[in-house]
Amino acid sequence: MPIDHAKLISAPPLVAEQEFSRRDTILYALGVGAGIPDPLDPADLRFVLERGLLALPTMAVVLGWSDAWINNPEYGIDPRMVLHGEQSLVLHAPMPVEGRVRATLTVEDIFDKGPGRGAVLLFRREIEDIGRGTHLATSRQIVFVRGDGGFGGKSEGQPRPHPVPEDRDPDLTLDLPTRPEQALIYRLSGDLNPLHADPDFAKMAGFSRPILHGLCTYGVAGRAVLKLLCGNDPARLARLDGRFTAPVIPGETLRTEVWQGEAGRHAWRVRAVERNIVVLNNGLAEVRG
Repeated sequence: MPIDHAKLISAPPLVAEQEFSRRDTILYALGVGAGIPDPLDPADLRFVLERGLLALPTMAVVLGWSDAWINNPEYGIDPRMVLHGEQSLVLHAPMPVEGRVRATLTVEDIFDKGPGRGAVLLFRREIEDIGRGTHLATSRQIVFVRGDGGFGGKSEGQPRPHPVPEDRDPDLTLDLPTRPEQALIYRLSGDLNPLHADPDFAKMAGFSRPILHGLCTYGVAGRAVLKLLCGNDPARLARLDGRFTAPVIPGETLRTEVWQGEAGRHAWRVRAVERNIVVLNNGLAEVRG
């Protein structure tokens, strides 16, 4: 059935607070593959070792998240038909390794693809460090709801994806492996969707086995961008956008390809090496300094 466009677009902001510890920061880094394949790699140890611990910037996407709208039947969304289409993250300040955050989630826009073709929802989440009074990040998600179109909303005006050069090879590449149990670790950072752990649920959803969380793939890409463009300094990453184009099987190698641009703006995408298929595309990375 169609979503209730009027009710959803006028819904009051969802405010969620979350306290997180150094342990949570380390667990997130392990969930996106830090320490694989070399647990002695100094570039990764800074994100998993208590001494001098730093937080990966992409950890912002898991802090203070709420799926209450998606799982509330009064809005007409079928949670089984929801796909994460795009992710944007703007970093206003370095992520702390512990503390308490407040996240305010709003619906920015809704697009109607038509009956049987689905709807596109744009969510924005502003993340604040309560203790320090700091605006940490703005996270935007584009969510595709299959089959929930036809409510009479607008169909044009969606944000355009960032172009990736097709006429030349990337300037920089980095292969980062994942492990077969990667999704089982990543889900401990808060996304308990059974699609990523339960084989029976995955088969009902049309997959031969559980797939990796899209935001886990995004986090692996974030690690690669840090190494390739930021000298592994989290404070230098200002923005990271990407569009999900294909699922990843845990255990696959993820190759991040970067095209260097001007004024600190760079294009990127991610390829699953074993299948030679692009799984994250139209990436934009903005780098300070």
